[in-house]
Amino acid sequence: MAKVVLVTGAARGIGQAIARDFARDHDVAITWLNTTPTAFAENVLTIRADLTEKAAPALVVSEVMERFGRIDVIVNNAGLIESSPIDNFNAQGLARMLHVNVLAADALLVAALPHMQPGAAVVNISSVNAVLPPRGAAIYGASKAAINLWTRGMAKELGPRKIRVNAVAPGAVNTPEEPRTDELVKLFADETALGRIATPDDIARAVRFLAGDDASFITGEVLTVSGGYRL
Repeated sequence: MAKVVLVTGAARGIGQAIARDFARDHDVAITWLNTTPTAFAENVLTIRADLTEKAAPALVVSEVMERFGRIDVIVNNAGLIESSPIDNFNAQGLARMLHVNVLAADALLVAALPHMQPGAAVVNISSVNAVLPPRGAAIYGASKAAINLWTRGMAKELGPRKIRVNAVAPGAVNTPEEPRTDELVKLFADETALGRIATPDDIARAVRFLAGDDASFITGEVLTVSGGYRL
């Protein structure tokens, strides 16, 4: 049975791969802000939204409901990375990052929950940096640790409603829009058991699994998809 899937921050990179994967056999809505989405299939609704704005989550949900009539899956992919070296504190930038990476997911779920039925699923995009803090970007790592904890908390809270909440934690990913240098790819690959870094499609397949019926008894989990990074 086709579902309605909402993917935030899906104009490029991992989000775009997730949206394209779902669009093969489901209806999809995506949000975007700075990068205009390239052509998607006819069953994909694109919504420009700044998820840090107070009214944005409700407006996004309203557009999805007007087009598709329900919401079965939410993929919280929208995210920001801000460096945070201890000697260069940027309160405004870090506050925006925390809002996008953590608070926006909660606000969107609050807006969507009245329209989600038993069997619905939420999949959050976390990062291995939640447990392997990056040098000079500890607050980013902290935001991903927060989304991991939020994932578990929402799984407990929404379990009685039969709504599952999980997360995928990618390792290093090479995206077409921002390819890593050969040197950096080798550095990551050399620390990865499978000897390569991920593609966006690797992450999309994991998200599809957690959102689907084959994972119907999985909730509150963070699935690391890193190829065995730093084992």
